[in-house]
Amino acid sequence: MYRYSNGQISLSDFKQPVGMNLKESNRWVKKAQTIPWLEIEKRYAALFTNRKGNVAKPLRLALGACIIQAEYGYSDEETALQIQENPYLQYFCGYPGYDDEKLPFDPSLMVYFRKRLTPEVLGEINEMIVRDAKNRQEKEAKSKDDDDDSDTHRGAGGNSGTMIVDATCAPSNIRYPQDVSLLNEARENAEKILDVLHDPADGKKPRTYRKRARKDYLKYTRCRKHTAKMTRKAIGKQLTYLRRDLDAVDGKLSLGKSLTTRQAERLDTIRTIYEQQKYMYDNRTHSVPDRIVSVSQPFVRPIVRGKAGKPVEFGAKLDISVVDGWTRLECCSFDAYNEAGNLQEMTERFREREGHYPSRILADRIYRNRENLSYCKEHGIRLSGPALGRPKKGETRDKAQDYWDECERVEVERRFSLAKRKCGMGLVMARLRETAAHVIAMSVLVLNLRKIQCAFLRLLTYLLAAFSPVCKMGNCSLDIILKISHIFSHRHR
Repeated sequence: MYRYSNGQISLSDFKQPVGMNLKESNRWVKKAQTIPWLEIEKRYAALFTNRKGNVAKPLRLALGACIIQAEYGYSDEETALQIQENPYLQYFCGYPGYDDEKLPFDPSLMVYFRKRLTPEVLGEINEMIVRDAKNRQEKEAKSKDDDDDSDTHRGAGGNSGTMIVDATCAPSNIRYPQDVSLLNEARENAEKILDVLHDPADGKKPRTYRKRARKDYLKYTRCRKHTAKMTRKAIGKQLTYLRRDLDAVDGKLSLGKSLTTRQAERLDTIRTIYEQQKYMYDNRTHSVPDRIVSVSQPFVRPIVRGKAGKPVEFGAKLDISVVDGWTRLECCSFDAYNEAGNLQEMTERFREREGHYPSRILADRIYRNRENLSYCKEHGIRLSGPALGRPKKGETRDKAQDYWDECERVEVERRFSLAKRKCGMGLVMARLRETAAHVIAMSVLVLNLRKIQCAFLRLLTYLLAAFSPVCKMGNCSLDIILKISHIFSHRHR
């Protein structure tokens, strides 16, 4: 069951203890004023169809806690403690007044917040925030020399705007997968399942050779240098031990024993790991379709990106688009895919939002296949980069245009860098598929909130420069104001 909150309150209505004086200029106060809470709450309340049960936590508290966690990289426990101790964070989360008597929620509820706020829901919330910010920007008076991020580039057929697209990988927090260590972990989990299924009344426990298996594993890992022969021998031994454990588990299950849903899923993962490792061992290969690289996170797949220093990454692959400085999560999957296949779908979503196609798309070489080139030519869109194949005789390329296209395309790389350094995408700590996807979508939402904050600082600079009496004293004071704004703007990027 869900009850609507009181909505956005002003800082003057926020009940403060005697001696406390919260400032309007605080970034969390400004950030709270830029989010359309009531519109988002209507979308969130639709998720609660059952009118029975306990009252759910307000949307502002759930979303606010997730934003704070993405901003600072806090754990679930630390997020709850910081909200309890910080009056600005309490105002951001919709508190009517400062209250440090108890935790705002049990830290375990953060898992349910992440499950409830799916990537689809966060995508809609992101669109609401972007739409509201763009509407407010249109109402505000703009100076000609104001640093405006909007793109006015126009093309043929009524197309306008620029869409920048690219793909990256959000690595998950897993140990670097090695066949021997993966088999050892699978064997240990199979032995735990066997311990759960065994009843002392049934007699003696089936022999598993767990001590010998552990000794063989440590003997291999403690060697400084592993030869191919040593590795293959160690894999063969662990496969034998794991096969014995799985046979013992199957024997217990045949007697009518049962497992919980979580244990059954873990057992299925172990069986799949054994089958994949056995296939690679018998066929002397190192690749197999849908290879599992983690027992605890079986949805994670190796993503071959070919980057320097990291040819293979383990996590989710995602596509983002940047339009007028606003970032959107276009696709997110834990399976490896060719990002070029999503270009047409991303372009159609651009047309649904804006009412027209973009005049140009800035992308790297992988997006330039024949299907995408034909699609862009049909709709009057210029796809950056040279044509496929050998250059035609007498053909000349506009090198200046190619240079500026590449300079503008760097914007999407900046977004990736900021998301991984400041917004939690650099290492996804969530251990479930749905919560990991939430972390990625939340990082994109926080990126746009940071852009709104930077835009506010630029507007503040303009107002100070235009209307402050200090500015009449000379250009020196104006330069100081601009430098201060520049420092704050970069600090929040």
